[in-house]
Amino acid sequence: MESRSPGSLPQLNADAPWDRFDTRAYIEQHYMRVSDVDAEIISVVRDHFADHFSRNPDRPARGIDVGAGANLYPALAMLPWCEQITLLDRSWNNYCYLEEQRHAYDHEWDQFWAILSRHQAYAAVRGERKERFRDIVRVEQNDLFNLIDRQRHWSMGTMFFVAESLSTSHEQFQHGVECFLRALAPGAPFAAAFMEHSQGYEVGGQRFPACDVSESQVYDCMAGLAGKLETHHLGRPDEVRAGYTGMIVACGFRDLGIS
Repeated sequence: MESRSPGSLPQLNADAPWDRFDTRAYIEQHYMRVSDVDAEIISVVRDHFADHFSRNPDRPARGIDVGAGANLYPALAMLPWCEQITLLDRSWNNYCYLEEQRHAYDHEWDQFWAILSRHQAYAAVRGERKERFRDIVRVEQNDLFNLIDRQRHWSMGTMFFVAESLSTSHEQFQHGVECFLRALAPGAPFAAAFMEHSQGYEVGGQRFPACDVSESQVYDCMAGLAGKLETHHLGRPDEVRAGYTGMIVACGFRDLGIS
């Protein structure tokens, strides 16, 4: 069932005003300080990646953060192991922000890095992290759905608050998750985050759509393309904004098969 009123049509990704997305307003709302739930998410993702690469230390990765938007911490979570990171976003405003941050990211992201650097794998690159970020990050303006043509391209990936926040359509939610996972090489570690039962959101006075999904729906949607998958339910209802019931973090590995 689509998350809309009876008789209405879903608001699809192409219908949303992405080029009117107010990136700076979103940062002011969410990332000037580390929320408790962001700290939890970062810790889960940090430990997932660090554990994997402690067992696979000699494999430099090519990473992607899908729908990077105004959030740098997923890319920072991949930084120690990547020789290249692609930050992909559809919005022109987000693209411009990410390109600006690539050269010298703002000081508010240091507090997010501080949580990552509680693990030695991150602490080891602390002094050179901004230079490394500048050198290996590439920003690309593109649509998530276009990744279906670039399957098995990246060896590590993140997607935070994207697939459920691009339309009200469950079909597009599922397709977005599939495009993300199919873009990853077999065995690639990934982390994805979702707003549970989101009813949409507002940025700078502009309304954007969301798809109402549960933890079980997230798991079921991802499990067919993941060789190993764990989901974590974090946070409280309406903790960072009104209109959702919690955060879902999914950590796993791309299926080693040919699906």
